[in-house]
Amino acid sequence: MFGKDLLVRMLDRRDTLPRDEITLIEALPVRPVTFGPDEEIVREGSRPAESCLIANGFAVRNQAIREGKRQITAIHVPGDFVDLHSLLLKVMDHSVSALGSCDVVFIRHKDLLTVMGGSPHLTRMLWLSTTIDASIQRTWITCLGRRSAKQHLAHVICELYVRLEIVGLASDQTFAIPLTQAELGDVLGLSVVHVNRTLQELRAKDLVSWKDRRIVILDFQRLALLADFDATYLNLFHEPR
Repeated sequence: MFGKDLLVRMLDRRDTLPRDEITLIEALPVRPVTFGPDEEIVREGSRPAESCLIANGFAVRNQAIREGKRQITAIHVPGDFVDLHSLLLKVMDHSVSALGSCDVVFIRHKDLLTVMGGSPHLTRMLWLSTTIDASIQRTWITCLGRRSAKQHLAHVICELYVRLEIVGLASDQTFAIPLTQAELGDVLGLSVVHVNRTLQELRAKDLVSWKDRRIVILDFQRLALLADFDATYLNLFHEPR
């Protein structure tokens, strides 16, 4: 279903989607594309006529700065719309790049607007997905500015586990993601050396095991306590919207 089933699962976790709304999502025409590692999915400065939904794999939102450096401002997981906000913003102020191999589908804005025009509740649910995105962004800013490197890394791991569990891609406190230490540095605002040292500290405390792409949270409660992680910002409440 080209990731639309994951979108339905993510939205349905927050409020029940009736069958007619699920049918509307399933019927949306899509343009599937596979991107290789680090390939640009959405270009900064572009004016998209489509929005991109991740079907398989991961992507990062990033902004380039001088000397070839960048700040990763979001990690997108399967089921995420990476740029639904382009419906209104028009000109992209950031890029989105594949993290490893990434399968996506592009959905034309005009098709999204047609669906939204006929379904106020589905419109609110898609709006909810963008407000959750903004909520995650605010939390990331707080982590970057006010948490230690160890707390920040612990928080990122907790968040990724919860978000992947929602779409059925994490269980038993284990998940996989092709995130290198250099890319972690772009998330945390740290050098690779500092990232490695911070990861070793979490390992030494028997909080996580991170080997290749596989992350195992050895004690979620202690890791969440260290990170001061509270999933409220992910809006997992199943309520009428």
